[in-house]
Formats: sequence, structure tokens, C-alpha cells
Amino acid sequence: MTEAPLLAVEDLRVRFPLPRGWFERERPYVHAVNGVDLVVRPGESFGIVGESGCGKSTLVQAIIGLVGHGSGRVLIGGAELRLAQGQAQRDIRQRMQIVFQDPQSSLDPRMPVWRLITEPLHVRGGMTRAALRARAAELAAAVGLRPELLDRLPHAFSGGQRQRIAVARAISTDPDLLILDEPTSALDVSVQAQIINLLLKLQRERNLAYLLISHDVSLVRHFCDRVAVMYLGQIVESGPAQAVLEQPAHPYTRTLLATVPSLEHPLPQLAANRVGELPNNRVLPAGCFYRERCQSAAAGCDRPQALTVYDEAIAAMEGRRVRCHRAAELKAVI
Repeated sequence: MTEAPLLAVEDLRVRFPLPRGWFERERPYVHAVNGVDLVVRPGESFGIVGESGCGKSTLVQAIIGLVGHGSGRVLIGGAELRLAQGQAQRDIRQRMQIVFQDPQSSLDPRMPVWRLITEPLHVRGGMTRAALRARAAELAAAVGLRPELLDRLPHAFSGGQRQRIAVARAISTDPDLLILDEPTSALDVSVQAQIINLLLKLQRERNLAYLLISHDVSLVRHFCDRVAVMYLGQIVESGPAQAVLEQPAHPYTRTLLATVPSLEHPLPQLAANRVGELPNNRVLPAGCFYRERCQSAAAGCDRPQALTVYDEAIAAMEGRRVRCHRAAELKAVI
């Protein structure tokens, strides 16, 4: 792909201050995101996977501006959100919207559905009540909701219907990018498939780009064009979803996939055991962040690892990157 990026994240870092203890001279911090770089192009689906606590949700909240970031840049269409002001900032914000994991908690229980769907338009201003209701009916039809339901409150809907309402609200400003934070994890399996099919339909019709956060590797394999694997606030591997999830290069990616039961894609030879729990992100590990849990750790792993080209022969075609200096050596072993 040679198309200019819609979203570009450059060396993004996010940390949160903690209360200082009686005997602590310096204030401690939680290092949630530690130097993330990624690019999402118009019309593509980009997935981020990793275990709980790896920083996925904090990353997307920093991208959309719900939490501040200490350093790095987030560019939307080449414009940096943090530096924009006034109408320019509002215009950038309207180009990206987010769909949260739990639709019930993300919808105001006191508002009728038509008001919920058009809330971003109401905040922007310039539309009459009648125009907002007409727009709500259009958006409801786009996500498969009957217009006669628009005066009901959120509690009258099922979980899948509430997620459709959340999607309708997200597309109300005609964004270019939707950030999907575990959008189906709170739903039944049959309803999950309906929501995924709806998102794919909207992507075809509106040329939407998606940034999907998920624990579901099979969903990412089916839904995403490219994927990044996160561990302790870093991207440890990235590339085309099919290539990364079928032939993982980083030891953490192999272990993560080995925990996913599958009949179609068995990986018995990669079923390494993780050693211990996810390290404390108050004090980041020296060298490779995964070194203390990795059964393939060796000399050189005590040095910081850069996200570099995995295989020169396929780099230009696939864009594979891996944060492991032993990746090529381990590939030969496997």
C-alpha cells in the first residue's frame, strides 16, 4: 500500500502518576504505553491483540484524546490533535469516533435513542430538532434498527441492539476512522456475528477504517488486514494479519497463539509456557521486556530490542516487523 496514512502514531508514551509513599523520594508512575508506532490507512482494518494489562485500551484512549500522553505524536490525516485548537481540533475529532466494549454503560439511560444517536451532531450544533430526528432515522436504518423504536430508552433494547445504537452514534459525524474497543466481547456468539457483519457492511459502503482492540484472535484473523501484538505497552510484532497469526515470529506471539484452541490452525510446536505473571509496569524490565518470561532468552536479550524488519526477503511485500534479535534464528529452529 502506498496510500497516505489516515492515522499515524509516532513513539507514543503514556504514564500515570501514583501516590508517593512515605519513604519514596521520587513519584512512582505506571508506564502504560511505551513507545508505540503504528499506521492505519484509509479503508483498512488494523487489529491490536495482547493479554489483559498490556496497554491496548490505554493506547486507543490516548489516540482519541480521552487520556493525555507524555510524549510522541498522534496524527489524523497529517494533523496533530494535541496541537490543534478551536474549530480545527473539533474537525479532527469528528474524523474519528469510538465504539466501547459495553454498550449499556456507554449510553445515557435517560435519553431516548434518537437523541443518543444524534448526540455528536447536537453538540456540534447547527441542526434543528426535526433535522436531528430525520438524521436519527437514517442512521437507525443504516445499522438495522426500526425507526419506530427511536423514542424508547436504552434499557428497552437487547445487548446487540444497544451496540447497534452505539455504532449508529459513532457514524453520525461521517468519520473516516472507527476505534472498536472489544466491540463484541459483551455479546452472545450469534449476536457477535451480526455486529461484525454490520461493521463489514458499513466499511464497504463508507470506506471506513477500523482500529480494532480484541482478545479474540480468530476475530482479528477474520476481520483485520493488518495486526500488531502488544506486550507491556510495546508492539512486539506487526504485519499482515494472516502472516502474523499463521507464522508468528516473536516468542510472545507464539505463546499467545498457543493458548488459543483451534482445530483449523493448530500450533502444538509453539506451545511454550509463560514463566510467571505480567511484570509490574511501575518499573519496566531492562532490555527485552519479555526476557524474564521467555524460554528462548539468550545472550543479547538484556539489551533494548528495536522493532525491526523480520525478513528482508518479504519485508517490502508484507511489512513484517518484530522486536526480537533472535527472530530469524528461532524461525530456523521451528
